[in-house]
Amino acid sequence: MKCSCFIATSVDGYIATADDSVEWLTTSGKQGVDLGVNADMGFNYYLDTVDCMIMGRKCLEKLASFKLSAEQWPYRDLRIIALTSSLSQVPEGLPAPIELHSGDIQLLVKQLEQDGFKHAYIDGGATITGFLNKQLLNEITTTQAPILLGSGKPLFGLMSKSVAVVNPRAIVYDNDFVQISYTLSYHHN
Repeated sequence: MKCSCFIATSVDGYIATADDSVEWLTTSGKQGVDLGVNADMGFNYYLDTVDCMIMGRKCLEKLASFKLSAEQWPYRDLRIIALTSSLSQVPEGLPAPIELHSGDIQLLVKQLEQDGFKHAYIDGGATITGFLNKQLLNEITTTQAPILLGSGKPLFGLMSKSVAVVNPRAIVYDNDFVQISYTLSYHHN
């Protein structure tokens, strides 16, 4: 099964401020620029390619804090699994069903594949790092907001070894956001 991530960062690699704010994503770059068909910077196209989602607990809790309506829910009808060892129930305020999983991620991926799933969207810094460390992540797409935060929650945590990123593709949007996609290679020197 293919596993990939599609995530926004600051230019210096943070996914949130130290207090978990992501407000800078809506205030960075050129404001009021009409991106036309690229208004979502490829997010809906990406969603068309995935059939399930695995996110971390912090990502789940952040989503719940937004109190999104069903109309605002960005993940359509994807099967969503949240990785957690500390939650026994899904937080209130989510308009879609989410399953909790506390077991091994390799077994989870294998089970999803056996269930017929082909491409998982992986979200959340610790979860992405976990998938990298288990050599389960195949592709990374980061959309960099034109801001240097200087500190905060980094996209990548401690990795067990380096991973080569190959086949880079980049898009520069008129609002000064830059999107870079890579394929990952775990078998390099």
